[in-house]
Amino acid sequence: MSDKDMNLTWHDNNLSREERRSSLGYEGATIWFTGLSGSGKSSVAAATEKAIVASGYPAYLLDGDNLRFGLNEDLNFSAEDRHENVRRVSEVAKLFADAGLIALVPLISPYLDDRQRARELHDRSGLRFFEIFVDTPIEICEERDPKGLYKKARSGEIKGFTGIDDPYESPERPDLILTPESGSPEDCAKRVLELLEI
Repeated sequence: MSDKDMNLTWHDNNLSREERRSSLGYEGATIWFTGLSGSGKSSVAAATEKAIVASGYPAYLLDGDNLRFGLNEDLNFSAEDRHENVRRVSEVAKLFADAGLIALVPLISPYLDDRQRARELHDRSGLRFFEIFVDTPIEICEERDPKGLYKKARSGEIKGFTGIDDPYESPERPDLILTPESGSPEDCAKRVLELLEI
């Protein structure tokens, strides 16, 4: 046990998860959207957040880029920092889910082990976790290239770019797979709500 661990004490809340659930009318969860840059993760997550709130349930979008302006501003895109990025976002999403919100996390999160740890973190706490694979072929992602990142990666301006010179490990057993044939972000959101039984 480290000195840090010896100086910390876990404090349980006086409010049970059941009491929160009763107050909010719904059980919290984390919806984790994974896929390549340009796959449509953020668009589907935003449409899903809007649909959930319109249905009368609390939800919050934890956008990967937005979090790098604050919580994760000290991280870059090395493999080590990608691991830490996912770890931090997993912990925040778990807190949101525990509070009774539906946390929506669109994050490339390219490595299987990191996503599995995010799931296990929720499982250990008895919280629901759904992995959504936004399975868009890289050719389509490159055509879209909303941030111009593929062009920079192909020219060598960006190194270690997922799908080009850094791997993307596809989910083995996602809870839902969305493809370009799944329709608009709003169509995809309906499928996520079905998964949530909303």
